[in-house]
Amino acid sequence: MGWFWSDTNPSAPRPSPAPPQPTAASPPPSCPMHKSDSKSSPFNRTSEPARPSACPVKDPTNHPLLNTPKQPQSTSTPPSQSQSQPSLLSKYNPLNLIPTGLTNTRSDSSIPRSDTNANWEYPSPQQMYNAMLRKGYTDTPIDAVESMVAVHNFLNEGAWAEIVEWESLFSQGLSAGWQNCARGEGFIAFHRAKREQMAERRLSLGLPEQSSTEVAAEPKLVRFQGRPKEPTPKARILSLLGMAFPATFGSEPPFDRHDWYVSRRGPDGTEKQVRYVIDYYGGGVQETGEPVFYLDIRPALDTPTAAAERAIRWSGDLWWRASGGVAREMDRVRQQQEDALARREAEG
Repeated sequence: MGWFWSDTNPSAPRPSPAPPQPTAASPPPSCPMHKSDSKSSPFNRTSEPARPSACPVKDPTNHPLLNTPKQPQSTSTPPSQSQSQPSLLSKYNPLNLIPTGLTNTRSDSSIPRSDTNANWEYPSPQQMYNAMLRKGYTDTPIDAVESMVAVHNFLNEGAWAEIVEWESLFSQGLSAGWQNCARGEGFIAFHRAKREQMAERRLSLGLPEQSSTEVAAEPKLVRFQGRPKEPTPKARILSLLGMAFPATFGSEPPFDRHDWYVSRRGPDGTEKQVRYVIDYYGGGVQETGEPVFYLDIRPALDTPTAAAERAIRWSGDLWWRASGGVAREMDRVRQQQEDALARREAEG
């Protein structure tokens, strides 16, 4: 009964309790009602004036999860032993009865939100652990949660970087996307490195990483959805190919799947949502002991435009390599260098 009622103050006077009614039932020996002191039982206070109704845990000193309840004198545990051992309830969050000991500090991501001018926040280790318990992962060691949060944040940053690249290729339309993809993935990687170099140069000069026009046109994450038990059609096909040709295709299915809904701003200023599908694959462990992950990110086949974007990027790289685009590009660069050298000799 000491969970919800505090001990009474011995110095405060109170009326004499009424004699208990005779009954044939006998309470258990461990019940504090066996004590001769009537102050330990709230059910015997019939003559006490009524008190106004209030929450029993309003005062923090009376909270059962913050303070160890006082044991009756008839307990078999010595007082010295009970005081030396910490309470089991002190290891739990009083709001949700979930084990504590992890930090609640959240870190900001580089992923902008669509509803505010701020970025999305990553969950804290405590929030990650609580979510895993709700999903049934009760065997997760607490000391590994912080490392799991670090890997989770790293993968999300990589996924968003890939989505930003897709948006930079096709946000201005399919024709602009073909011009960007016609020279293959090498040309896309070159422009990606060029953008990163320009951003670092702006930061070194004390300028914003992006101009106001670039910030307004950048994609923003509207919402996301985890669907680990719903493999994508591509993941199913790759799993079947892995069973038939294990040397060429991996046999391990993706361990997770996410759907990210991104707000895209078109050349005319209009916005629309584009759904991206992300398959997470495990790639084993490196020699240093660090795990390897592979992310397969592409627009979902919700609209004909999304199907055209995936076809353009795939066929552009295929055409560039099959038609000898690398050799043509090297010949063009060599010819430009020879022309520049000839001009310098003519001027000299």
